[in-house]
Amino acid sequence: MDTIIRGGIVVTPSGRSASDIGIRDGRISHVIDRDSTTIELDAATVLDARGAFVLPGAIDAHVHFATTSPGAEPGFVDDFLRGTRAAIHGGVTTVGQMSFTDTGSLRAAVEADHAQARALSTIDYVLHPGTYAVAAEAISELAGLAEEGYRTLKLVTLALDEDSTHFAEAVARAGEHGMLTLLHCEDGALIEHATSELMSDGRSDLRFYPESRPVVTESAAVDRAIALCELTGSPIYIVHLSSARALEAVRAAKGRGLPVFAETRPIYLYLTDRVHAEPDGGRFIGMPPLRRDEDVRALWEGLADGSIDTVASDHAPWSLAAKIDPALTVETARKGMAELDTFLPLLYSEGVRTGRLSLERLVAVSAENPARLLGLYPQKGALQVGSDADIVVLDPADERTIRAAELESAADYSVYEGWTATGWPRLVLSRGEVVLARDGSSCTITAAPGRGRWLPAGERREPV
Repeated sequence: MDTIIRGGIVVTPSGRSASDIGIRDGRISHVIDRDSTTIELDAATVLDARGAFVLPGAIDAHVHFATTSPGAEPGFVDDFLRGTRAAIHGGVTTVGQMSFTDTGSLRAAVEADHAQARALSTIDYVLHPGTYAVAAEAISELAGLAEEGYRTLKLVTLALDEDSTHFAEAVARAGEHGMLTLLHCEDGALIEHATSELMSDGRSDLRFYPESRPVVTESAAVDRAIALCELTGSPIYIVHLSSARALEAVRAAKGRGLPVFAETRPIYLYLTDRVHAEPDGGRFIGMPPLRRDEDVRALWEGLADGSIDTVASDHAPWSLAAKIDPALTVETARKGMAELDTFLPLLYSEGVRTGRLSLERLVAVSAENPARLLGLYPQKGALQVGSDADIVVLDPADERTIRAAELESAADYSVYEGWTATGWPRLVLSRGEVVLARDGSSCTITAAPGRGRWLPAGERREPV
């Protein structure tokens, strides 16, 4: 075989084992439990995992990379090269790009992103065809796209009232073609009213942004999304869930047996709306906004008990100057931030080390469940014989201070600047190739631009 990862503790959602992993031709060829066999693997390259956990590479199902290279200001500053390097730095070995159309054609959107990804992506990727306003053309393309391996559709409920018939039809047709509809759930009419009130009252400053999108604007849209699921029978996946109230609706829908799945974002697990009162608090603005302590607690509980299926970054990287431009208001705020570089380290440090999440559950929500829901399992998200050798060797004792200047994203700030995280990748492998190696203060990423491959989806599976 080509490579052995030796001496580590292999972790899957079902448990841990003291196992060595053999790799041949980019795939896992052996998983040998050291406690139950005397077989010793041999290979040209032996990687030392002693004192570390061996995990399946994380799958971030929700990123936004620039559609030009390099990213243009004011806009997302990470193209597929900088964005996937940031992913590797954070222990992510597969990304899911939101490919939004600005012409009405979903096919044109994915083809444009393919052109960038084929030339620049350093890791494997999924493309989610998406649209802000559902047009008949987009609906007509669903069957062909599904047949080719695109098994997701991204829709945004902000404009649902403007064309509810096409919206419902898109969800229905997507389900008929075996597609999972990814839904951004916020109620546009309620947001418009709340924002108008703030502007009229002279509270247009970015520090008031959370009041422009209160919890009810999310929960109302989640309720409606669940109703669409119940009406059509089509599976839905609610992206970036942020509140306890919305989570309760998801939990109740699951309890009724509806095919409703949910993700949350790292920022909703680590921060609250209090940070908006800080100087330059606009750098924390996302969609939906940050919530309160009780929401943070509820989201951690939802991850632990299976009500929330995945964690995804919603990586949307701006420069700091663009993000906190003094001309911006609650109406024109630029939403999103860079989060890929710190994906696994913070989830381990803030989740596992604090006792909020078991390590096995971390693997489920960061790797296996995204793979299952996107139709990639067990090619991705698994440490099984035959799976792609997408592997992270995580050092649980490696403590580092987060500095934007040391990260791979082109964003020049981090919302976690100065935080200490414990548990960083020592090694990251993508299809058997070592693409990151960390030794002391040195961190080397060697993945070549364009080595990443598009992943057509297979059969979707239930999450664990």
